Amino acid sequence: MKREMRGNVCVFCASSANIDERYLENAYQLGRLLAQEGWRCVNGGGAVGLMGAVTDGTLDASGEVTGVIPKFMVDNGWCYERLEDVVVTADMHQRKHIMSEMADAVIALPGGVGTLEELLETLTWRQLGLVQAPVIILNTMGYYNSLLAMLQHAIDEGFMKPSHSQLWQVAATPGEAITLLDSSKPVEFESKY
Repeated sequence: MKREMRGNVCVFCASSANIDERYLENAYQLGRLLAQEGWRCVNGGGAVGLMGAVTDGTLDASGEVTGVIPKFMVDNGWCYERLEDVVVTADMHQRKHIMSEMADAVIALPGGVGTLEELLETLTWRQLGLVQAPVIILNTMGYYNSLLAMLQHAIDEGFMKPSHSQLWQVAATPGEAITLLDSSKPVEFESKY
């Protein structure tokens, strides 16, 4: 019997292969929990690294995954063959736009510059009122400690309003991320202007 989906969770994460196994285990566990809780995973459609692990976790728990991937990546053979639901985009910009439109919530796992760019752009859109979806940073093994300190520094120095710290929530484990996802409520914060 097919379960009813609660919504779409856009997962930003690394497609890097040579990383600590614990990152992969947490990504896989997050995917399993998303499926078990009835959330559809939306990600970048890649087979490698955390992207592949979160997809595997979701699919192995009989969940649903939508991969959103640019054509040049498909042409290079980077699309994960396990995915049945794939949206092929013209470029990276269209990919991010579609993923953002699909997202009822966002969870950012560890990653490199691509993941950081996706996370920071989403926080910017949220700050500007263009995105309402809650953003959860999965801080596996303290990966995001430096970024979180930098964001606090931006607040302390007046580049962001104190209420902008409500633009994101932080979870240490996949289970905490799901708890935050399930308890997310709309937040209000001061306009940047």
